[in-house]
Amino acid sequence: MKVLVAYMSRTGNTKKVAEAIYDEIPQPKEIKRIEDVISLEGYDLTFLGFPIHASGPDKQVKIFLETHVKDRTIALFITHAAPDGAPPVQGWIQKFKDAAVEANIIDVFECQGQASRLIKTIMLLNRNPGVRASARSSQGQPDATRLERARTFAIETINKLKP
Repeated sequence: MKVLVAYMSRTGNTKKVAEAIYDEIPQPKEIKRIEDVISLEGYDLTFLGFPIHASGPDKQVKIFLETHVKDRTIALFITHAAPDGAPPVQGWIQKFKDAAVEANIIDVFECQGQASRLIKTIMLLNRNPGVRASARSSQGQPDATRLERARTFAIETINKLKP
């Protein structure tokens, strides 16, 4: 089995998760930034990682998912500034799944990442106390516990494909 881990990371959060996943894969593997991926042909499984922007995938990610994943076996990993398990997170993740509707999505991992300085400032100015609390809780994320969960996700996902 040949595995690709591809990711988009602007602040380093998704890259950290991608590297944690990559480190656990025993098969022949590659890791690439999403902009360096021309095709998913030749890979039996592709882990695709993205940050959430404005409550879902940004335009570039949406186009990538709509054009590159048809009939491919993928696992998504998503980073965001909200606390893990926050109610809106599943709706945001669903937008990634909707863009990848023609793929065989075998699993999804999500975790909190540290908000960029600009996003954190915007969140701290928000009138909603929950949004302000999310900005504060994102500091230092993804932490060691979240990265360990990403490693476990990688192992469990690969095991789903074993005969």
